[in-house]
Amino acid sequence: LKIYCLKLAEELGVIVPNPWVTCFKAASLPAIVCLLLMPLILYKLYPPEIKDTPEAPALAAKKLESMGLVIKNEWIMVGTMLLAVSLWIFGIASAVAAMIGLSILLLLGVLDWNNCWNEKSAWDTLAWFAILVGMASQLTNLGYVSWMSDCVANNLRSFSLSWPASVAVLQAAYFFIHYLFASQTGHVGALYSAFLAMHKAGGVPGILAALALGYNTNLFGAITL
Repeated sequence: LKIYCLKLAEELGVIVPNPWVTCFKAASLPAIVCLLLMPLILYKLYPPEIKDTPEAPALAAKKLESMGLVIKNEWIMVGTMLLAVSLWIFGIASAVAAMIGLSILLLLGVLDWNNCWNEKSAWDTLAWFAILVGMASQLTNLGYVSWMSDCVANNLRSFSLSWPASVAVLQAAYFFIHYLFASQTGHVGALYSAFLAMHKAGGVPGILAALALGYNTNLFGAITL
């Protein structure tokens, strides 16, 4: 989905340089803060009934022993994943990196074509992805996105909101409106471009708006599970 968001952002003239590194750097601080705070908050709000489990290390060691050593195909899978991510980090197109990784796994016998064929959700995404991208592009080309964003931006200006306040309002709206959608992909295809244009019309820096909406996309999926 993040790649889809970046594609839609490009169509509105927002180019994120070196996407993987930029996304990683921008998300690092809030991710680390959440990683440190969330366990403490959850521990206070929902304290566990069992707080002492001295037998856990022994059970974990027994389970690992029963699983046996890492086999050859598992090492190949790990290496292929690291290679694909590294290619993406160093600027290779994500689709190219993914195809290289899949080709390696097929050639070395880690996966076979039946494994690929049985991933029905992936085929659904492949079929609908191009349609959603095309629809979003046409909404932009026909001027609907610009018209809608200008209307919203004018309303925000009537409240004399600064651009940080506009970010807060638009991000909250983008998040909670997911209750009206059955899928994240459909939500992004329908609203990402419009909300990015609203941010830009409200004076929000383009890259900040594009990344924030992308991160928000990864978060709102949890509210309709």
